[in-house]
Amino acid sequence: MILKGKITDGRGEASFWVKKIEKVFKEKEKIELFHGTLNVRTDKEYMLDPCWILSPEEYGGTQKVFIQKCKLFGNNSYIVRAEKTIHKTNVVEIVSNINFREKYNLKNEDEVTITI
Repeated sequence: MILKGKITDGRGEASFWVKKIEKVFKEKEKIELFHGTLNVRTDKEYMLDPCWILSPEEYGGTQKVFIQKCKLFGNNSYIVRAEKTIHKTNVVEIVSNINFREKYNLKNEDEVTITI
């Protein structure tokens, strides 16, 4: 499946949560996460089909985190969605070991393609 969308700002809170979940990602996926997410506003609503679900007990949080593997610019990445989120279903948050904005010089409204 292919999702197309545009880069958009988040609320700047992702760093805190990524730091909390990174230990589990390191254990399960052998990846050290960049401390932030890349927010993409897709051209349609996207209902996540999680590969795995992170329980609050696993990372010291208060809600489940649904995780789906994807690729962005050919890089292994993950869509993460908290059980309760402020984002509409047409916004996905992507975590990876890469700072995509920096590496690919991305700015808000730049178009990207996510491969599920």
